[in-house]
Order: sequence, then structure tokens, then C-alpha cells
Amino acid sequence: MYAEERQQEILRRARAAGRVDVVTLAAELDVTTETIRRDLTSLERAGVLRRVHGGAIPVERLGFEPALATRDEVMTAEKERIAKAALAELPEDGSVIIDAGTTTGRLVQVLPADRELTVVVNSPPLATVLAARANLHVIMLGGRVRGKTLATVDDWALRPLAYLNVDVAFMATNGCSPTRGLTTPDPAEAAIKRAMVKAAQRSVLLADHTKFGNTYLSTFAELSEIDVVITDTGLDMTLAADLAAAGPEVIRA
Repeated sequence: MYAEERQQEILRRARAAGRVDVVTLAAELDVTTETIRRDLTSLERAGVLRRVHGGAIPVERLGFEPALATRDEVMTAEKERIAKAALAELPEDGSVIIDAGTTTGRLVQVLPADRELTVVVNSPPLATVLAARANLHVIMLGGRVRGKTLATVDDWALRPLAYLNVDVAFMATNGCSPTRGLTTPDPAEAAIKRAMVKAAQRSVLLADHTKFGNTYLSTFAELSEIDVVITDTGLDMTLAADLAAAGPEVIRA
């Protein structure tokens, strides 16, 4: 079993049981306890597990939400592949929403310089990058800025979305499952995301494989409301089939 496969199995067990134990995992997966500890450290850095004495628990059990800087440091190669694959979903011209997030942030970095687009964002850092591009018309949604995600939320962000009609919304999420849909820990941010999906003719989810199979407090979209899911090859094929059965096209980049 490769390290990535073993870590996915550890994460699956943690979510199923609510906790995993180092010694038990080492015995059942036939590796050393040191190997398991390294795996748990990698999963904690990815923001999906939290280390506790003797083992780890899944972050959704804690209601834990890693900070933006922490999330931006993990799965970087996967996020870059996802962002490049997402370019195929861009309209030739027109308007798009780019949700606040680390994978959607990679899309901002690779937007082509030859397209005239109106881009709606709820992230001051992303707006700063986009505003320097002469071919783009940038609309920044106002409101309160959440420190965890640097996303704008609340009424000043919600009101403009009620009157917008964009071609594509590129969405981020904390969790996604076939049964519970797209979820995020903060209800205020969920409200913004829900309005973004409603404002778009098509919605595209950009999420690395660690986001799938877990559920957070607030649901902001059902999978049937998402047209395309773009993830990486680490996503289990069975889970990918379950996602596709719920509605969206699933692309593993």
C-alpha cells in the first residue's frame, strides 16, 4: 500500500469510528507506529485530522476549520492541476464568480490574459491580484471579512448577489459527500456560497480529494446543483462514481 492510499484508509477509518489509535493502525496496516505517526502528521497538515494523545480524530468532529494560510500549504500540486483543468470551463467572454478559497485562488493565478471577463469575488486578496489584470473587470463583494478564510460575508455581500446573473461560478468547499452535498463550517459563509450558486447559470466545484466524504455544519448546495466537479486523481473511483450518480460530471485532474 502506497503512503497516499494508507493515509486515505486512515482518514476513512477516523471518519467512520470518530477516532483512530496509532498502535491499532500500525498492527492492522502492517507498518511501524513511526510510519503511522508520520501519516497522522501529514493528514493533520492537510487539515483533515487533529492529533490527540495516542491517535487522531477527524476535524469535522471538532467543528475545526484550518486557517487559510495552513490550507494553502497543502495539496499544492493537486490544486494547481485542478486550477488548470478548470480553465476549460471558462467562457470565452462574459462573467464568472470565483469563490474565496485556496484552490480557487490557484485559478485566479492562471486565468488567461486574452479574455475579457467580469469577475466577481468575495476575497480581498483575490481581488487585489485580479485588479492588476487589464483585461478583467473586477467586482468585489463587500461585507465583514472572516479572519479564517479572508472571505466577505453578511448582508453587504449577499445583497449584490441577489441581482447578479453570471455564466459560471467556480466554488470552493470544506466538505462534500453524495448524501449531504457541499458543506462548510460557518453559516454566514454558507449563505454567500449558496447565493453564488443561485446567481450562476453553471456551477463548477474545485476541490482536492481530501474534501470528499466529510461533512461540516452548514450545507450550501446539493450535488444536483453542481454541473462539474474538478478534483485530483487521489479521489477514490467508487466515491467519484457516487458523486457522478448524484448529478455532476466528475473530472479527476
